Amino acid sequence: MVAFDIASDSLVEIARKTRQASGTLAVLPTNDRNDALEAIAKALTNAAPEIIAANVADCQAAEQDGISTALYARLKLGESKLNSAIAGIRDLAKLADPVGTVQIHRELDAGLILKRVTCPLGVLGIIFEARPEALIQITSLAIKSGNGVILKGGKEAIKSCQALVKVIHQALAETKVNPDAVQLLTTREEIKQLLDLDQYVDLIIPRGSNSFVRYVQDNTRIPVLGHADGICHLYIDKAADLEKALTITVDAKTHYPAACNAIETLLVHQDIASQVLPKIVAAMPNVELRGDSATRELISVTPVTEEDWRTEYSDLILSIKIVDSLESAIAHINDYGSKHTDAIVTEDDTAAKIFLNQVDAAGVYHNCSTRFADGFRYGFGAEVGISTQQMPPRGPVGLEGLVTYKYQVTGNGHIAATYTGEDAKPFTHKELKVRE
Repeated sequence: MVAFDIASDSLVEIARKTRQASGTLAVLPTNDRNDALEAIAKALTNAAPEIIAANVADCQAAEQDGISTALYARLKLGESKLNSAIAGIRDLAKLADPVGTVQIHRELDAGLILKRVTCPLGVLGIIFEARPEALIQITSLAIKSGNGVILKGGKEAIKSCQALVKVIHQALAETKVNPDAVQLLTTREEIKQLLDLDQYVDLIIPRGSNSFVRYVQDNTRIPVLGHADGICHLYIDKAADLEKALTITVDAKTHYPAACNAIETLLVHQDIASQVLPKIVAAMPNVELRGDSATRELISVTPVTEEDWRTEYSDLILSIKIVDSLESAIAHINDYGSKHTDAIVTEDDTAAKIFLNQVDAAGVYHNCSTRFADGFRYGFGAEVGISTQQMPPRGPVGLEGLVTYKYQVTGNGHIAATYTGEDAKPFTHKELKVRE
């Protein structure tokens, strides 16, 4: 069951319909968009058996095709993941409307008023591998922020995506949101075509493997929001509480190793390495540990290579390095990290402050697991992805990353010539009360 008949509509026509629908969606009142979210949440709940059955079929086919362990973990949509995604929709509906916020309200002169007002981006192109719950999160974020969305899931998740979009379309048909605002593409060939549609698509958000994200970044003129690597680090400082460090390490590596916010490298200060590393080995018997020469003097592990420091395993593999100082740990992270999320375990507040200030990453944590790098856990309701770029939005991208702003100026016959020349009238530039 496809979301639409791909043979009857060219991709350009699909994009055109999405843009038209997004224009209508952008001006709907907050309540109408929230009502659409609640309709989707109810419909997904009612259709849960159908959705999970479609996902089981995808998982079975993927296993026959030899899918990797990491990708299979992302593909599988059990009852827990689905319920969590549905809860995220309802949490999202409770958040403040990001559209129509007046950020600046200023009098330029008497009767000449400037406003800067938030507005939707337009049409989002989302390309993702596996992760059917990402479709739910992204669609709900798009609707809440007034954006249309064109979705392209991986072939391994095709039945799951089709089932989800079918339910979403049926739900939207009973609301004031045009179902055309949400479109699903189903073939690999459409990816390149989508990347060429800069006339209709305003932002591309890829979610998948490193090579996949880099391909998207290298093959479009459309702005791309995303990250190519999730090489996250945990540094256990000499002033760490060892039990706390052990608990955090186990969670950050094993809770969901396929996630981009799981750690791939563990850095340990030399002063406490002999105490903590044997406990790490005992606590994670299913994790393949790789270590530098100093680490191998203390525990029996596979030798680490230079390439390991630059690798996102997305699996139960962890590289370990012993460092001689906080500064060395920071230098390693800034050299090899992907600017995603990095953490320190320490009871030394000064060391923590230095780490938080000097590590160049979208997320820098003190005494907690890197697994908290997530839009739902941040209270964003959901996320469209995590951005590691320097320019905002950065980190988990929720509603605020899906709106831009426009400047609105209202006058009464005002002309620029009045404010130039020898007798130029001065601007008042008086700040006014910001109101909707």
